[in-house]
Amino acid sequence: MDTSLVLQNLLSPAILFFFLGVFAVLLGTDLEIPAPLPKLFSLYLLLSIGFKGGVELQHSGLGGNVVLTISAAVVMSVLVPIYCFFLLRSKFDVFNSAAIAAAYGSISAVTFITAESFLKVLNIQSDGFMVAALALMESPAIIVGLLLVKLAARDRRSDVNAGWGALLHEAFLNSSVYLLIGSLIIGFLVAFFNPSGVEKMEPFTGRLFYGVLCFFLLDMGIIAAQRLGDLRRAGAFLTGFALLMPLLNAGIGLGIAVFLGLSQGNALLFMVLCASASYIAVPAAMRMTVPEANPSLYISSSLGITFPFNIIFGIPLYMALIQRFIPAG
Repeated sequence: MDTSLVLQNLLSPAILFFFLGVFAVLLGTDLEIPAPLPKLFSLYLLLSIGFKGGVELQHSGLGGNVVLTISAAVVMSVLVPIYCFFLLRSKFDVFNSAAIAAAYGSISAVTFITAESFLKVLNIQSDGFMVAALALMESPAIIVGLLLVKLAARDRRSDVNAGWGALLHEAFLNSSVYLLIGSLIIGFLVAFFNPSGVEKMEPFTGRLFYGVLCFFLLDMGIIAAQRLGDLRRAGAFLTGFALLMPLLNAGIGLGIAVFLGLSQGNALLFMVLCASASYIAVPAAMRMTVPEANPSLYISSSLGITFPFNIIFGIPLYMALIQRFIPAG
């Protein structure tokens, strides 16, 4: 792997602010982000990336590999939790295995956004339709996770046929999916019917974006460091799983990207979608539908290990593999 890619990523402001948050906890400082702000930053990032993705989707259209790529992303979000579940069953019960598997079948929007910023540093283009893949990969994993519980724990739960309305509502209308898809549609409509509206949004969705990302990753660093105790209690198996599963899923994602003939930029985003794990939408859904699962397991593994691994080392590693197997052009 080209060490310059790692250095470029490590020395980017966003990653450095992530480390600043980590060390704030490790050094025992009293740094904290007031509770309403991280939620506001998250909503801003989703709105901004959705709007910009809609604009780019209007420009690129639905031709070429767009539909195939989005379909492949959805298929991955269904398959990943299934094979993760069977791997996890060697160490965990049905409930924890399903919850962790669902987290790894879903996605991390912030990891995706960090990868987009990494591509901009390298001056490598990507297409807006990848945001549609981002939005559509979150819900299937939640549904598969609960299906696994209902099928594997049928004799241990009295509510195996209950809760589908609440589950589907959480899967398809949780705040992140709703805002992403809504912003994507708005961006598409504005770009098609009122192109001047895109310019009006530019100061908000463009110039402010990277600064807000840095602030959000500062908070993510604080939260990730606070989860280290949970990881020590979870044991070596879950730690190894949280490190190796992103590599396996990224490798599968690379194979699909080569098969589909994706560009380098789109291939990186596709690999990141396959390799990331949800620490917001899936935990919220699992808490509601699988209360038997231990949240410290599926949150600490995805947020405490997989998220920092991907944004610090994974993204440049995936890019190095892409440059080896996919020609620039």
